[in-house]
Amino acid sequence: MSTRSFADGVFTAADLRSAMNAGLLHLGASPTASQVQPASLDLTLGDAAWRVRAAFLPGAKRTVEERLADGLALHRLDLRDGAVLEKGCVYLVRLRESLALSPDLLARANPKSSTGRIDVFVRLVTDRGVAYDSVPAGYKGPLYAEISPRTFSILVCEGSSLNQLRLRKGHAVLSDDDLRARQSRGELVSGKGWSIGGGLCLSVDLGDSFGPVVGYRARRHSALIDVDRIAGLNPDDYWEPIPRPASGFMILDPDEFYILASQEELKIPSDLAAEMLPIDTDLGAFRVHYAGFFDPGFGVEQGSRAVLEIRGYDAPFVLEHGQTVARLVYEQLTGPPDVGYGAGLASNYQGQGLRLSKHFRM
Repeated sequence: MSTRSFADGVFTAADLRSAMNAGLLHLGASPTASQVQPASLDLTLGDAAWRVRAAFLPGAKRTVEERLADGLALHRLDLRDGAVLEKGCVYLVRLRESLALSPDLLARANPKSSTGRIDVFVRLVTDRGVAYDSVPAGYKGPLYAEISPRTFSILVCEGSSLNQLRLRKGHAVLSDDDLRARQSRGELVSGKGWSIGGGLCLSVDLGDSFGPVVGYRARRHSALIDVDRIAGLNPDDYWEPIPRPASGFMILDPDEFYILASQEELKIPSDLAAEMLPIDTDLGAFRVHYAGFFDPGFGVEQGSRAVLEIRGYDAPFVLEHGQTVARLVYEQLTGPPDVGYGAGLASNYQGQGLRLSKHFRM
């Protein structure tokens, strides 16, 4: 299949399957029922991980394996029967998927929502790569996941999925004027008080929307998390509830990890996908949202908050109720998806408010 058959925009599930058939995208294993999402593909871990001395990019003239052979690899872990990735360490795993992109196709990756909500830092690495999570047009080669658990040690195995990929052809990003036109019809966010500037601005909710609790702070010395086990953990063993501040603000402590939620209830129309910018240095001394992809249909059946995964930087920082903490960038799809998020899929976060990851009982 020629890439001329694909329209400009972010690939839908049907496009991703066509890309597989055309040899542009190789899975290396039979896809599971949930691996192909409405506008993204869940990537899966291969059979081995390398503990590495430090995070790295291979550079424009080197492959990942060449850099590992330079002495960056410390030891190899067999993932076939599962292995523990310790917090505070950095690992590299070759993924089962690979790409053979044409010159007019790009790819971009992000951690999955459930990965970010347990404070696992995951970034895509390619051979001769000079940037994380971005795959240049025409790339042909393997894909790797750099994995760094920050708060909780995790149990993973071959086939576990920690990040996801999107394919894109041409220009797909909607301008602020486009967003204002869509929101004038109430298509992007519910209620009043929304703001657009460099994307849809999202603000943090420290008010009474969720009752007496506005968020959660991770406990530092908890048991490990099996990333493939759903709803099996007691949240009290891993999280400390944050009471609603009477002052209207809270202080982010350095190097602590928080789960909060947006004031806005989002709706991702069926012809669009969205990405939350992972860091925006002019919004404050903290990082917001490790996991950035929102598939078409998110929040459409029932308005859904954006869950904010926040880590403070080197100094304590005051976070006010209603403060802008992130921006959501919308992109056009190549066409309508076969199925939207939440419609007939095992979608864990449709209609969410303040929500921990799917690993915890709620």
